[in-house]
Amino acid sequence: MAPATDTILRIEDAVNEHCPWSGKPIAADSLTLYNGAVVGFCNPDCRDKFARAVAGFEDALQARRAANAGVYQ
Repeated sequence: MAPATDTILRIEDAVNEHCPWSGKPIAADSLTLYNGAVVGFCNPDCRDKFARAVAGFEDALQARRAANAGVYQ
């Protein structure tokens, strides 16, 4: 899963130097845009793992907001 952006992401713009999953140095082919910031990972698998985790959290938040508003999906 490639980052969902048309912007070219550059490793020098990353807010981190080490992968948040593995602690290894980040790689230029493993960047994503998150909340307006470039975040780096050590490999595309870690980047994609992050994307899946974020999507899961977003889905859970959306479901909670809908339930709190009395709208059930």
